Amino acid sequence: MIIRLLRPLGPPLLPRVAHHRVPAGPVLVLLIAMAVVLAACGNSASSAPPTFTVHGIAHAGPTCPVVKPGDASCQDRPVAGAVMVVDSKGGGEVARATSDATGAFTVSLPAGEFVLVPQPVPGLLGTAAAIQFAVGPADPAPLDVGYDTGIR
Repeated sequence: MIIRLLRPLGPPLLPRVAHHRVPAGPVLVLLIAMAVVLAACGNSASSAPPTFTVHGIAHAGPTCPVVKPGDASCQDRPVAGAVMVVDSKGGGEVARATSDATGAFTVSLPAGEFVLVPQPVPGLLGTAAAIQFAVGPADPAPLDVGYDTGIR
């Protein structure tokens, strides 16, 4: 007895799928559009507002009981470690900086109006006055923070 197979043994035959060719033009346009959108979304650095560096100096004086004009030995001394809090004009801290050994400090801020609020420094009388200032494309004048030594 001979058995003849009509089809080979194995997985069942799958129906044939017709292959359709998509024109390259619309696919290319879609890929370019997606690349442009992704490039624009991925560049978050360009969407951040620009910042500007504000410089300042903290000093304390007088350093002599009697200050004579032109006497270099009685110049104000730098204040190291002074903490400067920067508040927005509407209130609320936006940054802070600490003066170095030379009394210098810097802070990076976006454009706007701010108030520098110097914090008390141990060994100095009182606290330096708050300073209102504006930040923008033009270089702002350095902030001059004067503490009182209490010497009279």
